[in-house]
Amino acid sequence: MKKPFIIGIAGCTQSGKSTFTKELEKALSDITLKTYHIDNYHKPKDEQPIIKAPFTNKTYTDFNSLVSFDTPQLFADLQKEVSLSKVDLIIVEGTLILYDENILNMLDLKLFVETRADERAVRYIDSYSQHHGHDFIKNSYLDLVRYRMDEYIEPTKWRADMILNGSAMSKQAINIIKTYLISQV
Repeated sequence: MKKPFIIGIAGCTQSGKSTFTKELEKALSDITLKTYHIDNYHKPKDEQPIIKAPFTNKTYTDFNSLVSFDTPQLFADLQKEVSLSKVDLIIVEGTLILYDENILNMLDLKLFVETRADERAVRYIDSYSQHHGHDFIKNSYLDLVRYRMDEYIEPTKWRADMILNGSAMSKQAINIIKTYLISQV
């Protein structure tokens, strides 16, 4: 049995990882694949750390911390999927994909979706303001989210095999990666 090819798609919050993943899944519709999203491994809210923001000392539930995700379970699920060998390709998408050493070592191709910080901030505020209020989301981004992105995610882009433009997701980039992946499975 051939081991599934595993691709990791990482990047900061609101960089375009999920959009790129969806486009790649569509482009690879002829391949048997399974996608894992780290957001599906968020621990329950009552298990999330409560922290004081580094600069303002405001208190927040930290959904972007290393301990906010059950990465050991994601790793175990990936190992199980590989052992079953029912798919040709596994996509693993999320902010911490290139941070966790166990997951990183499983990846055959590592991508990082890069988008300028100001664009990510606007996307974040637009995405979450309707549920949590504009001021809370703006403050949580400035107080905590960008801090976690700088601390954990941004440095991992140097672990990537390729950095993609999340501001202008091109069909050409999708086609190049599709062609490469087809040659690997």
